[in-house]
Amino acid sequence: MTPSDLGAYLRARRAQVTPGEADLPSVGHRRVPGLRREEVALLAGVSVDYYIRLEQGRERTPSAQVIDALTAALRLDEDGREHLYRLAGLSPRARVAAVPDRVDPSLLQLMAAWPDNPAIVYNRAYDVLASNAIADALFHDWSHSRNLMHIVFTDPAARAFYRDWHDVARNSVAGFRLGYGKAPHDPRIRRVLSELLDQSPEFAELWAHHDARGKALERKRFHHHDVGTLTLTMQTFDVRSSPGQELVVYHAEPASPSSQALRLLGSLAATRTQADLNAGPDVRPR
Repeated sequence: MTPSDLGAYLRARRAQVTPGEADLPSVGHRRVPGLRREEVALLAGVSVDYYIRLEQGRERTPSAQVIDALTAALRLDEDGREHLYRLAGLSPRARVAAVPDRVDPSLLQLMAAWPDNPAIVYNRAYDVLASNAIADALFHDWSHSRNLMHIVFTDPAARAFYRDWHDVARNSVAGFRLGYGKAPHDPRIRRVLSELLDQSPEFAELWAHHDARGKALERKRFHHHDVGTLTLTMQTFDVRSSPGQELVVYHAEPASPSSQALRLLGSLAATRTQADLNAGPDVRPR
């Protein structure tokens, strides 16, 4: 991270807070979106000159008290606060090891035991390291890519597959930035970032917003060419045995049309992978 990263983040975040959200009067013509620099300084209790130096990268050692004040002024959530701390060099972070590509065999067995629940394991670069048979079927056997970011932003079919593509895109970029903040020198993350910035103007635009937040309980709507529309709830878990890996499991509301579609999809997946089932666990490592 560099001082310019901190300044870029502060500029991007203040542009997304309105005077009304900050309980400030909005009078006259405003030349900038969101808050002015002097308004952020007022809310954070620092001098305007000091705040300008932060944005310009001329002040490199803000205190924890200043970071907390800026967190409140910019209405950051916990993920945003953590990201701001890291940018300021205040979040203690040991050298981050590369995320292992190997998925624990016991986790693979657990995923294989969920014939009606798509499940995937991915790393900070959003590479899918393992998936069960119904997840393979849901994501069309990964015909475009086994990287979730590439699927969202470079697959021509993504906008039809994700019914709420714009929400998925925004949340994906925010999660990717959080992973990038934890391991900015990871060569795989940097490669994926470079590819997306080069190939997708939509990604580049969202990346410039500097949103940073982890995945939460979320519903997603998919349109699958075999079973139609599915509304699935997504649960995300850290893989404690392999820091940096995350497990995502999808499920449908019981007795819902999506539940019926998911069972049909599972049946189709089981039919297509019968030979693999005879050979071993119904989970495909990367």
